[in-house]
Order: sequence, then C-alpha cells, then structure tokens
Amino acid sequence: MMSTYETLTGLVERFSPTHYEAEAVAWLVGRMLSLGFASARTDEAGNAVGTIGEGPNQIVLLGHIDTVPGKIPVRVENGILHGRGAVDAKGPLAAFVDAAAQTGLVPGWQIVVIGAVDEEGDSAGAWHAAARYHPRYAIIGEPSGWNRIALGYRGIVRFRFQARQTIGHSAAGRDSVCEMAVDFWNRLVEFCARENRAAERKFDQLTPVLQEMHSAGDGFVEKGEMSGNVRLPQRIAPERIKDVLREAAAGIGTVETEGIPLNAFRVEKSTPVVGSLLSGIRSLGGDPSFSLKLGTSDLSIVGPAWNCPMAVYGPGDSTFDHTPGECISLEEYGKAAAVLVGVLKRLTAAVR
Repeated sequence: MMSTYETLTGLVERFSPTHYEAEAVAWLVGRMLSLGFASARTDEAGNAVGTIGEGPNQIVLLGHIDTVPGKIPVRVENGILHGRGAVDAKGPLAAFVDAAAQTGLVPGWQIVVIGAVDEEGDSAGAWHAAARYHPRYAIIGEPSGWNRIALGYRGIVRFRFQARQTIGHSAAGRDSVCEMAVDFWNRLVEFCARENRAAERKFDQLTPVLQEMHSAGDGFVEKGEMSGNVRLPQRIAPERIKDVLREAAAGIGTVETEGIPLNAFRVEKSTPVVGSLLSGIRSLGGDPSFSLKLGTSDLSIVGPAWNCPMAVYGPGDSTFDHTPGECISLEEYGKAAAVLVGVLKRLTAAVR
C-alpha cells in the first residue's frame, strides 16, 4: 500500500466496530506521535486525542474511529481503497490527522484531532468531548465528498415496541402479536405521512425506520417485538415523537425509547469555517456545493455544546456507508487532506 496514505490504510486495516475500537485507537495515538503531534493519548472515554501547539485559540477536528460490523478485506485496486470504515468515517479522520501534521505548530493556536468512539452506538466519545473542549472553530469528519460541505444532520429517536398475550387458537378471531406490531407500525407511519405533507425536502421530513421484528412463544404466552427509529427534522423535538410513539402503542402494547434522543442540527453558511472550506475546494479546481444529510452524526451533540462556527467535511462517497462495497478513492482522499491544510492555515492566520 502507498506510504502516502499510511494514516488512512493503517486505520482501515485495524477493524474497529463499535465497542471494539481499542486496537485502532492505540495505533492512531502512536501514528499521531510519529507525525510530530506534541501529545497524543487515549482519553477517559476511550477516544484517540492528539494535539499540536498551545494557546488561547483552539480548533477541534472531530472524527469517529468506530465502524459498523462486517469486516471487509482491505485492499487497493486501481487507486481505490476497499475496507470497512474507509468512508464512514476513517477517511475523514485520517485526513484530519494528516492535515494537522502538515500544518504543524501555529503560534497562539492549539489544533486538536479526536478519533471518537461509539459514534455508531450512543456516541459516548462525542458526549465526553462536548463537555471537555471549547473550540473557537470545529470541523466534524463525515464523508461529504472532497468538493462538498455538509451543513446539517437530522435528529433521531430510537424505540422498541412489545406486544404480549396468552396464546390462543389461530381461529379465535383475535389479532396475533405480529398483527399488533404491524398495527403499531402503521399508526406511526400514518402520523409521519401527515406531518410530511407540507415538507418538500427530505431533510425537513420525519422518516420512520423499521430495523428488526420478531415473535416467540413458550406454549402459554406469545410475545412480539419491533425495534426501529424515527429521523427528525429541526421543527420536531424528540419529546414530541416520544408522545407519538406512546399514542401509537396505546391499547396494543408498550413502547420504550432507547439510547439518547438527538435533535436535528444545522450550521450557518456565513462563517469563517465554511468560507475557508469553500476557498480550499476552489483552490484545487473544485466547484463546491452544500448538502443536508438525512442521517445523524456527532454534529448534533457537539454543535449545541460548542456553539462555534463549524461544518461537516471529509472525503468519500456516503452512498458507500455501511455497505459491503465500502471504499474510497485515494485521489479524493489526497484532495480532501490538501483542502483541510488550506483551511487550517486560513483559520489560524485570520486570528493571532
């Protein structure tokens, strides 16, 4: 594999699904030290944290080091790196590390790179970072494409529905627990459809997602379960959806929310961070554009906490997220890293 991409390939080679990130974190800490970071360590949450410089001004580059399950053989073919996490989101994280190392020490500034754990879970790493850092500027690492800037992500409420009853004969004329679960789901879908009538953009819509459904019985009691989530637009708070879930389950079964609900979050366009990204993309001949993402990310956690100019940026095509064909163009990775070097230099030059 090409030494130019050692940070990227080294990270991707170390399979790190959520809750099993320790090996990749340890490797990244060592990699950052070898690249000249003033310090690098594993923090209390298990994040990999590297810093360059000291001073009153701080830039935080927050990526995540965990991936979804499903190991993919790591290989490079025709300039394309294949492997789990190549896009989501080790590509953006590695680009942060390489760009910070190339930028180096800037008087009056501290550049912090964080490889957060648990982003695909409950985001324990981001919650820890949100309380620990107070940056002047921040960039969140997710695959936007080297010439595109993401400005927002939707929120989420995760749920688990359960219906149970004593077993009866199938000819008794009552609904099975599976039918109860379907009834609950249909009520939820109907509510979302009504709410979406006036929302043209997907980013502004409610999206219910059914992830798992199963039933079982022991000869006396049958139980049906369903789990999923609802993606939220900015206009709808998680508490409203919790009420909707309870209403949908009324008279059928019980529903509980899981994990920490997140609000949708969108950054402003007219900030030094976005402006620097636009300039960096154009300097490499790119035609920059913006996107609003339909999923969720750590932006929704650190955005409200840090309340500073920020954006979401990183190499990779997000259509490959979580797929068996996850891969990233090494050329695109190189361009994104170069854009980030320019961004760091512009931001730090503007304030001394």
